[in-house]
Amino acid sequence: MNESQALIAFGAMSQETRLRIVRLLVKAGPEGLAAGNIAEAAGVSASNVSFHLKELERGGLVAARRESRSIVYSAEYQALSSLIKFLLEDCCAGNPAICAPFLSQACCEPAEAAQ
Repeated sequence: MNESQALIAFGAMSQETRLRIVRLLVKAGPEGLAAGNIAEAAGVSASNVSFHLKELERGGLVAARRESRSIVYSAEYQALSSLIKFLLEDCCAGNPAICAPFLSQACCEPAEAAQ
C-alpha cells in the first residue's frame, strides 16, 4: 500500500458511522452482512448506510456482492491488513523488536482453540 492509498482508506474510515461499519463487518467475517442488517446494527437509515458503504467501497475497505435481492457487504481483510502494515513498516526507528509482540499476535483464536 502506498501513501495515497492509505490516505484514501483512512479518509473513508474517518467518520464515526463508517468506522462502526468496518468494525461490524470485521466481526461478521467473510460471510458479511446485508445492507439492511448493517443499517440496523449501526443505528442509521438504509439511505444513510448506503452512502457510508459507498465511501468505504471507494476506499477499498469493503466489498459488495449481490445475493438474491440483497446486497451483502464484507470487510476487505487484505486491504485492512495492508493498511496496518503501512503504518508499521518502518516500525520503531529500525528496532522491530519493539513491534514484534504486536505483530505476532493473532486477531482472534481459531474456532477449535476457543472451545
